[in-house]
Amino acid sequence: MISECLVVEFRVTGDDCPLAAASRSAEESIEAAPPLRRADGNTLLRFSTVGDAVGDTLDADDRIRYLHRTSVDSRHTFRCLSKDRCVVHELIDEGFLVDSVQYRDGVERHVGAVVGQEVLHGVLEAAGEAVGVKLERISPLGDDGDVSVETRWNLTPGQAAALETAYEMGYFDVPKRVTSAEVAAELDISKSAFLERLRRGQTRLLGSVFA
Repeated sequence: MISECLVVEFRVTGDDCPLAAASRSAEESIEAAPPLRRADGNTLLRFSTVGDAVGDTLDADDRIRYLHRTSVDSRHTFRCLSKDRCVVHELIDEGFLVDSVQYRDGVERHVGAVVGQEVLHGVLEAAGEAVGVKLERISPLGDDGDVSVETRWNLTPGQAAALETAYEMGYFDVPKRVTSAEVAAELDISKSAFLERLRRGQTRLLGSVFA
C-alpha cells in the first residue's frame, strides 16, 4: 500500500529542448503528455497546439524525427521522436511521475507525483543540480492544496482558463504584453467570449476575497 503520495510541480527555465525552444520561437503554448524515453535513446513526444507555427518550427529542427500531425479544426496533435534528453528526465530517473507538461514562451511547467519521502529527497536533489529548475508547489495528494482553482474560488472551468491564460500571457502586466484578441486566440474562443469569461471570473474571484 502507498503510504504517502505527494503532488509536486516544477517550473523549468533555460532548457533548450525542442518543445521549449519551439514554444518560445513560435510564441505558442504547447500541452504535452509525459515524454517517453525509448531503449534506442530517442524520446517519444506527444503534444498538441492551437496554430501552425510550432509544427513548422519543429519541422526545421534537426533534433526532431518522424514528425506526424493530425488536425481537428484549429487544434493540432503531434507525435515525433527527439534526439535530445530533456531536464525533466533527470527528475524522472529519480522517481518523479509526470502527469502533465506545459510549455509557454520557453518556460516548462511539470506537474506530477512522488511516492514517499526518500523518493522526494532524490527528486529534489536532482532538481537542485539541474539548471533552471524551481520547485513551485508540493502538497499531499487530496490535500486542500491540490484543490482545483475553479473549486477553490467557485469559478467555471472556462473562467479559470481565461484568468490563468490571461495572467500567464501578460494581459494583466503594466503595460500589457498581449491584447484581449491574442488571449482569445490562445483559448480558441472569440474576443467577446473571452472578455465575458474574464469579467465574470474576476467578479467571482473578488467576491470570494472581499466577501
